[in-house]
Amino acid sequence: MTRPFTLAFLLWLAASAGAPRVLAAAADDAAILHALNRLTYGPRPGDVDRVKAMGLQKWIDLQLTPGRIDNGALDARLQRLETLRLDSQTIQRDYAAPAMMERRQRKLAQNGDGNREPGTGNREMETGSRLPDPGSRQASAAIMRDRQVIADLEEAKLLRAIYSERQLEEVLVDFWFNHFNVFAGKGATRIYITEYERDAIRPYVLGNFRELLGATAKSPAMLFYLDNWLSSAQGAQRAQGAQRAPTGLVRRSTGLNENYARELLELHTLGVDGGYTQEDIVNVAKAFTGWTMQPRQGSGFMFAPGRHDRSEKIVLGKTIGSGAVDEGERVLDIVAAHPATARHIATKLAIRFVSDNPPAALVDRAAATFTATNGDLRQVLREILSSPQFASPDMYRAKVKTPLEFVASALRATGAEVRSGLPLVKTLRDMGMPPYFCQPPTGYDETATTWVSAGALVSRMNFAVDLSKNALRGVRVPLSEEQTLAMKIGAPDFQRQ
Repeated sequence: MTRPFTLAFLLWLAASAGAPRVLAAAADDAAILHALNRLTYGPRPGDVDRVKAMGLQKWIDLQLTPGRIDNGALDARLQRLETLRLDSQTIQRDYAAPAMMERRQRKLAQNGDGNREPGTGNREMETGSRLPDPGSRQASAAIMRDRQVIADLEEAKLLRAIYSERQLEEVLVDFWFNHFNVFAGKGATRIYITEYERDAIRPYVLGNFRELLGATAKSPAMLFYLDNWLSSAQGAQRAQGAQRAPTGLVRRSTGLNENYARELLELHTLGVDGGYTQEDIVNVAKAFTGWTMQPRQGSGFMFAPGRHDRSEKIVLGKTIGSGAVDEGERVLDIVAAHPATARHIATKLAIRFVSDNPPAALVDRAAATFTATNGDLRQVLREILSSPQFASPDMYRAKVKTPLEFVASALRATGAEVRSGLPLVKTLRDMGMPPYFCQPPTGYDETATTWVSAGALVSRMNFAVDLSKNALRGVRVPLSEEQTLAMKIGAPDFQRQ
């Protein structure tokens, strides 16, 4: 086995499930390595020594209070990604709308004004910007500019995972975005995702669960993705402007829509076995009628009273009055405080940070902390990370990394310099985990069964080989003179079969 292939194999192994135990000279080193693999996107050279010098518990405490950590180097890397700082109104006006106008003009040119196909006027809203544009293989400047919004988000996710000093915060942003998943490929959802992640997810990942739940419920990204922006009482009068899509195209009221209500109970709070009924789903949906958004401005929650169902509603045995916007807030209060929600959230966090089948005692304690602290996510996570189950050697290397974790940890382990993250985004797509493009509301799976297969193994090995050969566009790995010479010779073990 050549030295380059050995490097690639060790790189693949380290990025798959944690570094081999032989790399840890003592039990303390193994515990630190375990924490680095679970709380970060993988250890960098020298990280074990740095954490040992600080003390593992102090390092964990620091990661739990990310505002105390200087992240200036990452901020400098992100500076060129201008759309990250924009609000949804600006993205709609300056990026999405010009591209949409360009697509319409191309369709008209292709079909002719008099031969426009029925029902095609809003096709771009449903398919997103990743499909080829009719009539031309060459994307216009407006269309390329529109695509840049998602490209900036995708690249930023990778750069944050690789370079952020606030590693636990980035792990949690990904975890909670996945928990409250929205799909960038569903029409105008892509317009709102920048603001969604930045303003509705990131500020709350170590905060209060009820506040996080409320921020996602009112986000235009969630309102559009799960169609609640169109939901209304049967026979409700039209609210001024509330039934126009962000493009200005008229949309008919669809009556009561249960999509958000169902996912709120099944995925966001109680869990699939949380004890709710179909009647609860219907009443929750009624409580959220009129929760919509400002359509023409491209952003902003609004309540349309003319679309609200004013009948009495009973949710999980509790009577919700016949009021207005407060009914939705009352539902969020009820489900956020429900014991099933405490257990559901505790279980998901334990799966992410401990094992695919977390010990019941750990879940019990984490759920009790959730309830006792009214959903203080920092305290729930602290309970998990300070538990004997988390520190148990039986849990070392008990998790298989997702493609995002695999790629980011490999780049961190090698000290790679990433000049462009976009080729890495393609790698994630090839591995089945394109950022922001998970279609179902369940988000990407956290357990090994989804990510372990013969094809996945080959993809990961090929990536490790390409990385160790410095064959990835936009990425450079610092290599010794001996390693560089081996690459030039062209060791046969590096040839893809």
